[in-house]
Amino acid sequence: MTVRVQAEPFDPGGELSGFAQGRSDLGAVVSFTGVVRDDAGTLDRMEIEHYPGMTEKAITAIVAEATSRWALADCLVIHRYGPLKPGDQIMMVATASAHRVAAFEAAEFLMDYLKSRAPFWKKEFAKDGGTDWVAAKVDDEEALERWSK
Repeated sequence: MTVRVQAEPFDPGGELSGFAQGRSDLGAVVSFTGVVRDDAGTLDRMEIEHYPGMTEKAITAIVAEATSRWALADCLVIHRYGPLKPGDQIMMVATASAHRVAAFEAAEFLMDYLKSRAPFWKKEFAKDGGTDWVAAKVDDEEALERWSK
């Protein structure tokens, strides 16, 4: 299980290739790469802040929860911080399991919890000079409810 919090860009294809390389016990590898989105065409950049050590510990706990719920052979979480432009990759999750259902469900679980519970603070900088902290969304909180059942 690997958790990386980094400022540097990453190559999702290279990460995924290395993630499952040489494994003959896997029946499924699922990955998701998140990208900085600019819905309105007004975003200049997003800046992501975190507390080193605390953030990695929190994400490691989320990964541990996923591995306790599903039979995962491996798991990878990469999350970037610092300034990011629209179209930049912001994060990646990969899960590997003998069976696809476990890999898909664990990846969805990780995404839901990373979106709502990983300690990152995101601030958007508009092209017109305005700034705004990104607030938690009701939809993201509601997505967590399905995992408590």
